[in-house]
Amino acid sequence: MTTVFLCQNSFDGILCGVYDAYLSQLNLDECRLELEDEYEYAMFCDYREVLPETWKAGKVADKVNRVMSEEAYVYLYRAGLHKSPDRADRILRFIRLGLKYGRNTLRMLQNPDVYEIFQMNRYVGNEAHFLVEFVRFEKLSSGLFYGTVGPENDVLEIVAAHFADRFLDMDWMLYDEIHQKAALHSKSGFWVMHEGVTESELEGMNRTETPDVYVDMWKTFFETISIEERRNPRCQRNMLPLRYRKYMTEFQ
Repeated sequence: MTTVFLCQNSFDGILCGVYDAYLSQLNLDECRLELEDEYEYAMFCDYREVLPETWKAGKVADKVNRVMSEEAYVYLYRAGLHKSPDRADRILRFIRLGLKYGRNTLRMLQNPDVYEIFQMNRYVGNEAHFLVEFVRFEKLSSGLFYGTVGPENDVLEIVAAHFADRFLDMDWMLYDEIHQKAALHSKSGFWVMHEGVTESELEGMNRTETPDVYVDMWKTFFETISIEERRNPRCQRNMLPLRYRKYMTEFQ
């Protein structure tokens, strides 16, 4: 019988699941780690709930950093943000290898568990990089700069950390409408993440009543630099996927 550990849908929650799986002293070949809000019930499985405890996640994180490397920890963190429903179990398998092979684990790309984490890390990193380039803010009548994104992966925290460093003296908010999360930054330099933020809760935010001159200038610039004879839609889609354009000023 397979034992399935159900953990919270967060990176800390996954690390708590890893801790409980090892604490159980069960054969990990007969265990799985699943997210409690994404798993599909299967027959002939023993389901165990993982209680989230900060100290559990801390112990696993410390172990990964010491035995494997800080780079390996970053890989795991980004894998935890991936959209794959199997990400929790992938992380468990990777850590299991890492505790055996230590710092050599990241070079074992011939191993399917290592390769999957490598791919997930790269995919999440690439999307975060895209969003840093493609995010567009608008200034509301309240003076707050507001932007909306719709990433496939849960990368808002990575993107927000970039803008927190770049727009240190500004009040801004970045909203992820797919994962219903918001990052709020104060010009004092303090910023926080909020989860479970719905679009209806943002309807009261006041947009500017008059057209923003900078929006018009940006659209004019975008149209002016375009060279009709060199249009290449296929190349443009490779550099700027269609799913990002609905959030960009120049395509509205």
